[in-house]
Amino acid sequence: MAITIAIDYDGTYTADPLLWLDFIQKALDKGHKVVCVTMRLEMEGDSVDPRLKALIPIMYTERRAKKKFARMHGLEPNIWIEDVPEWIFEDSLPAD
Repeated sequence: MAITIAIDYDGTYTADPLLWLDFIQKALDKGHKVVCVTMRLEMEGDSVDPRLKALIPIMYTERRAKKKFARMHGLEPNIWIEDVPEWIFEDSLPAD
């Protein structure tokens, strides 16, 4: 059974890129879907590791809660890999 895995970028992927590249490749080889879901703005994507960009899609939530944003774009991850779990459910938008 294929699963969908959402992996965070800053603080998760960046903590050990080689580990995560290996993990992602193995997951893809087994038929799973892997997507990077980051709270970054899309304009901040230039500094995302090009090896990761070549391997999986990157979803930029623009500081919005990841789960709601992913769902709005047709993505329902079975597994979230995240160093700050609050960002799956909470926005990181500045207060007005």
